[in-house]
Amino acid sequence: MTAKKIFVHTFLLIGVILSIFPFYWLVVMSTNETSAIFAFPPKLTFGNYLVTNYNHVMDNINFIRALTNTLFIAVLSTFLQLFFNSLTGFTFSKFKFPGSKVLFYLMIATMMIPAQMLLVPQFIIIKEFGWLGSYKALIVPSMASAFGIFWIRQYALAIHDDLLEAARIDGCNKFGLYWRIALPILRPALAFLAITTFMGVWEDYLWPLIVLTDTSKFTLMLALQQLKSVHTADYSMVMTGTLMATLPLIVFFLVVSRQFIAGIMEGAVKS
Repeated sequence: MTAKKIFVHTFLLIGVILSIFPFYWLVVMSTNETSAIFAFPPKLTFGNYLVTNYNHVMDNINFIRALTNTLFIAVLSTFLQLFFNSLTGFTFSKFKFPGSKVLFYLMIATMMIPAQMLLVPQFIIIKEFGWLGSYKALIVPSMASAFGIFWIRQYALAIHDDLLEAARIDGCNKFGLYWRIALPILRPALAFLAITTFMGVWEDYLWPLIVLTDTSKFTLMLALQQLKSVHTADYSMVMTGTLMATLPLIVFFLVVSRQFIAGIMEGAVKS
């Protein structure tokens, strides 16, 4: 092995260690007492307090309810985003209608608006609709996104027009072109969009904090905040709750990323 390869592999190994260490530290701290977090030198080995910390989490917050709420909101929001973004992106890429370019560029322009600037008008709209404190306040605003439409549109441009024309000759209507022809080809793009959407909804804290008022509808991020008291915090319990909230996210990423990679490999073999 040459010196160049050794340097590259060493650099990559250091990057992997730095990327994995925060999660390793999370697991270690969730198995120890709070005092171990502030110990010097820091404790890097697993402890025996995981079950104790888990019981403390379950006693202090309604974790199962918060997990159910988050799963419901994240799954439904992801499904709606995949459907509306893919349908709109495919339409922009393969169908021309009056004002389509202007409408597309106006949509892209909204990506330059900071999300914080939209909080007040979005809150007013939700309040006028009477949705404050309900799941609709979280799901409806995330049904589609400018980035998702742009992402799918750029990917759908690679679909050959001859393939769509052949489907039209076989009697396929416009929605059939999307459902039967475009969706299978868009699978890698949809997998990536599913990952980013699901993770974004799962980790969202600010917007649920603004619109949710009933603790029974709190998401995991809001429920975990309840583990911290005004004056002190049991950080080992907080770490355990964070670990419990992170594990479903990791499972989802591993499952969907396999579809993402499989779609890319299938496209590479066909090309």
